[in-house]
Amino acid sequence: MISERLWLIGGTTESAELAAAIASLSQPCTITVTTQAAQTLYPKTPVLQVWVGRLDADQLEQFLQEQRIAAILDASHPYAVEISKMAMRVATKRQIPYLRFERLAVDKPTESFPVISLNSFEALVAGDYLYQQRVLLTVGYKALPLFQNWQDKATLFARILPAVTSLETAIASGFSPNRIIALRPPITAELEKALWQQWNISLVVTKASGRAGGEEIKRIVAAQLGIPLIIIARPAIDYPQQTSDLSVVLEFCKRYVAPVSVGS
Repeated sequence: MISERLWLIGGTTESAELAAAIASLSQPCTITVTTQAAQTLYPKTPVLQVWVGRLDADQLEQFLQEQRIAAILDASHPYAVEISKMAMRVATKRQIPYLRFERLAVDKPTESFPVISLNSFEALVAGDYLYQQRVLLTVGYKALPLFQNWQDKATLFARILPAVTSLETAIASGFSPNRIIALRPPITAELEKALWQQWNISLVVTKASGRAGGEEIKRIVAAQLGIPLIIIARPAIDYPQQTSDLSVVLEFCKRYVAPVSVGS
């Protein structure tokens, strides 16, 4: 008999930690990621399978049937709204239990340097925040085309993942090779500080990606160097249920997916 499985929407550090905990309970789980490189995040064990690629609405129906998905655990990036919305729609349609694992936001202390919170990238590029600044963008490659029209009004640097798609998007958005740095997180405070000083950065733009996304380190370095920090808020999504508690996640998994013996 083929066991029913959990679908873990992955690609983040948290999803790798969740996968290890799920595997320790011998619960069959299929993890979806969008890149081959993300596969290396997950432990190699018979109960875990990693599916690589981008799912669209048509593929998703087939995926759920073929994988015999009994429950959905969404641990995607806070800004990966497309897959979350698609998963919630299909969960409602097929009456599949859905739980969002939301990474904790960084506590916002009273800072002695300017922190500007904006609701969107559109609000950022429509204002004059970037004008004649030396700006470090740590916002992911997908947002870079929005900054193309600012290339002649500011000196823009982009830090992106070392992936072909990221590099191609950055170059197509007007970033010259000497203004691109490709690094895979985590990035230490020491390296963060050195990069900002090397490029004589006067303004940093990041996302409210939580501690796991390096937001806390950027706040610390910004405070040390007295550099203003612009933080783009997380997209507002109404999840049917969500948690940041591992014990709640594991109870959810136990409720809907039965453990299997290795080799089953």
